[in-house]
Amino acid sequence: MTIKHSARSFTLIELLVVMAVVAILASIALPFFNTVQEKAQITQDLNNLRQLGLATQTYLNDHDGVLFTDGGIWMTQLHPKYLPSWKIFQSPFDRRDSSESDTAAPISYGVNGNVKVVGLSTDKVKKSSVFILFAPAEAAGPIVTFTGVPTAAVTVFKNTVAAGGVQNNRTRINALFADLHAESLSWDTFSRDMATPADPDADYRWDPDQPWPPP
Repeated sequence: MTIKHSARSFTLIELLVVMAVVAILASIALPFFNTVQEKAQITQDLNNLRQLGLATQTYLNDHDGVLFTDGGIWMTQLHPKYLPSWKIFQSPFDRRDSSESDTAAPISYGVNGNVKVVGLSTDKVKKSSVFILFAPAEAAGPIVTFTGVPTAAVTVFKNTVAAGGVQNNRTRINALFADLHAESLSWDTFSRDMATPADPDADYRWDPDQPWPPP
């Protein structure tokens, strides 16, 4: 007895149903993937900042606690002696191609741009746990971009030109503090212009010795 097998193709309706199911599953999975990816980038960004902090601490030990040479470009004072790779200076949120060029390597982080800071003796910092030392230095614009290179000073300060943070839909940004701990701050806290009764640390965040309340 011969059993006949007949091949059956999908109908157009069945094919459309399958495609719709795949599209729905993809729409559910994509936000989860993006969240996981961003969490990994945030962690790497914090790790980079910590490594910059450790290198800076070693530099300070060799230079009597003075925060970089007044007028010098801070990155070249850390590289290559204290940080042999330029890659640490590039944030995972910086989409530029990586490079080890001493003139074109992407620099994503800026040192506190207060004019009092470069050349400052760290014993003058009154609140090292809130004083920002390094943070991502974004360029102006509606999306997260960076333009820093090793041949020009890269700084970040209070009301930065950026339109928001680098993570969590631009609501947050990472920073390294003078006591060498790194953490995530809300963009509002990071960019606050002056101290208020609700946030008396705002001036100490950017100014090493700014008193609060004002005299």
